[in-house]
Amino acid sequence: MSPHIDKPSLIYKIVNAEAWTAAAASGLFEGAPVDRQDGYIHFSTAAQVRETAAKHFAGVEGLVLAAFDPEALGAKLVWEPSRGGALFPHLYAKLETALAVWVKPLPLDGAGGHVFPGDLT
Repeated sequence: MSPHIDKPSLIYKIVNAEAWTAAAASGLFEGAPVDRQDGYIHFSTAAQVRETAAKHFAGVEGLVLAAFDPEALGAKLVWEPSRGGALFPHLYAKLETALAVWVKPLPLDGAGGHVFPGDLT
């Protein structure tokens, strides 16, 4: 059972752009290698996603940021403690790509950091 939290309006998944395009063609994203290894699809909130990018995707090009309404993901979305005890959203199911509210490029800046869209909520 997930602890009670105030759910954000959107949660985010950082994905290789080619993998996302392939998943969108089939309608299902089965997860990146780390997701499949861990048994769930990792997401981050707006407050967490920049640190997630810096920790797990530093300097990686060719990424997209996909935004999802957590309510649309249903009961298979579980909020669990992770980095520093913070609650992170984990999806214990394949992800229907059509549920994405939006998908935007996640380019690198001149210093190798990712440039996030201005409308993270």
